[in-house]
Amino acid sequence: MENCKAGGNRLVIVTGLSGSGKTQACRYLEDMGYFVVDNLPPLFIPRFAELCRDGSQGKKSVLVVDTRSGEFFNDFVKVLEELKEKDIPYELLFMQASDAAIIRRYKETRRSHPMAPSSRISEGVTRERERLAPVLELANYTIDTSEMRKTALKEKLVRLFGEADGKNLSINVLSFGYKFGIPLDADLVFDVRFLPNPFYLDELKHKSGTVPAVAEFINSHEVTHEFLKKLDDLLSFLVPQYIAEGKSQLVIAVGCTGGMHRSVFVAHHVAETLTAAGYPASLEHRDLQKNDVREHVETE
Repeated sequence: MENCKAGGNRLVIVTGLSGSGKTQACRYLEDMGYFVVDNLPPLFIPRFAELCRDGSQGKKSVLVVDTRSGEFFNDFVKVLEELKEKDIPYELLFMQASDAAIIRRYKETRRSHPMAPSSRISEGVTRERERLAPVLELANYTIDTSEMRKTALKEKLVRLFGEADGKNLSINVLSFGYKFGIPLDADLVFDVRFLPNPFYLDELKHKSGTVPAVAEFINSHEVTHEFLKKLDDLLSFLVPQYIAEGKSQLVIAVGCTGGMHRSVFVAHHVAETLTAAGYPASLEHRDLQKNDVREHVETE
């Protein structure tokens, strides 16, 4: 079936067995920029699909439809046929797992199965498989999570529904001072306290790393050139790997003693380099104003 990618919009309908990982899958899809609606009665799908096609709900949407809808679920196959007749593109993802895996998961959470609230979990799984059999035949994609780790599920979803251009990766570049503590949410931390320190020059001491004179001083040393080259090479390798893995946010922290000179200079360089490479990066100087700053140049 033609999917939503061709027209710029994308509608993914997620269904499948209870306990197969639909909730976790939708969390990952939401991190990838999808607008997620959970447990929508099938009769409402055509109207929502039209909104998706018209762009009213954004370009990427996910609908979760499963047996929790009760008797409403009986209309699911008919509604899918209606979408096809109306030439409304969608992709159907069916999540499944073995009986043993589902039973184990329900026992771990001590929850009852929605199709067997007062009887054995195995009975509920059997009933649900029978009810979902016609839907499984219509699926564009199936994912079996029986032996699948969460990271593998995320990678699979990124391959199926992600974008390869890095738009789903949010990069935050942060300068900080070690004397104020390392940022707790940092993924990568670079210590630049080995670089020449403008703090010991009276004419530069109270100027931040964005001031041209300070930047020129730090950049005038060979060690700075060598370090930035190696740092650029490392990030040019790492960022595409994080995108392929499906990472949604990357925080790069650069630290010096006070977070005023060297870390500010390097953080600005990193953000500028990543943006030039096509990875828009935000820049924040966390501890800059905790210092005696008398001259600072705002940068985008």
